[in-house]
Amino acid sequence: MELKDIVYNITPINDDVLEKAKEKTSRLIMPYRALGYVNDIAEKLCAIYSTLEPKIENKGVFVMAADHGVAEENVSAYPQEVTCEMIKAFIEGVATINALARLNNCFTIVADVGSLCDWKNISNLQKSTFIVNKVKNGTNNFTKQYAMTRKEAIQSIMIGFDIANKYIHSEKLNLIATGDMGISNTTAASAIGACITKNEVELMTGQGTLITDEMLKNKVLIIKKAINLHKPDPDDAIDVLSKIGGFEIGAIAGVILAACYNKIPVVIDGLISTSAALLAYKLNPVTKQYMFAGHLSKEKGHNLMLSYLDLKPILQLDMRLGEGSGAVLSMPIIEAAAKIITEVATFEQAQVSKSNL
Repeated sequence: MELKDIVYNITPINDDVLEKAKEKTSRLIMPYRALGYVNDIAEKLCAIYSTLEPKIENKGVFVMAADHGVAEENVSAYPQEVTCEMIKAFIEGVATINALARLNNCFTIVADVGSLCDWKNISNLQKSTFIVNKVKNGTNNFTKQYAMTRKEAIQSIMIGFDIANKYIHSEKLNLIATGDMGISNTTAASAIGACITKNEVELMTGQGTLITDEMLKNKVLIIKKAINLHKPDPDDAIDVLSKIGGFEIGAIAGVILAACYNKIPVVIDGLISTSAALLAYKLNPVTKQYMFAGHLSKEKGHNLMLSYLDLKPILQLDMRLGEGSGAVLSMPIIEAAAKIITEVATFEQAQVSKSNL
């Protein structure tokens, strides 16, 4: 398949089932919409799965990793070598996302789609499913040239789609989450967010790895310089990705497309993943119907991105880690929503008088 075929074949969620789910929710033995947003989550699950009895069986988190040429511009508190070191931690199963995934019985797939790392003899370390499928070793410094070619941008999306599509089928996943790793990727994500949402760069750009105020000023200037130099078209996702994006961001967009294509929900993590969600949305606005926002990141521009997508975060814990941590943490609430609409009795079934609640 080509990208255009995937995008074309993503169809809306089932509106008829959505209305039936809302009607069912109104008859559950509780005051009307007493569970608030949990009711909304349950109804959306019904519409995605096209059933009034949604069942979440197998979960997976896809952590996409890559390096960024813009790291040369002193926009991160950590050196670029940390990308490789953190990927190794994911592989060994000792990072935060590994612990959270184990807690939630969530299958973890780690993919290097464009780092500077050399993975010779890595097989002895693996405790997570690890895939190396690089577009190339890191993006270009987008203050000087396009981050990647248009062909590479499409390739990064297709790599993410193919990886997710494969494991959705082989592991029978019906709820997936997105995760990321890549030093300086908040710079690329903020640039994408500013471009697509048309918010000011200052409003979209935060401190990432807790950089100093001076580094933050530099980061803002770097993003402005790139946008002014390359003038990415906010309505052309491939143009935006190729000029100011990252390989892992493209791959995450591909993971999101795979979920939508297979008609399963996808939980979006923080700033990086949401920048990829913006790209997926620009490729096909229907993709938003399959997305849940796992949490609201402490990273400055995340709320603006979620507002643009009209997505309500499930959690707000002042997190800013990435890796898929907030997305996986929110999964139990999504599972609870499915259990409630499936297992809680209606007034009629329980013979409870509605007028007394």
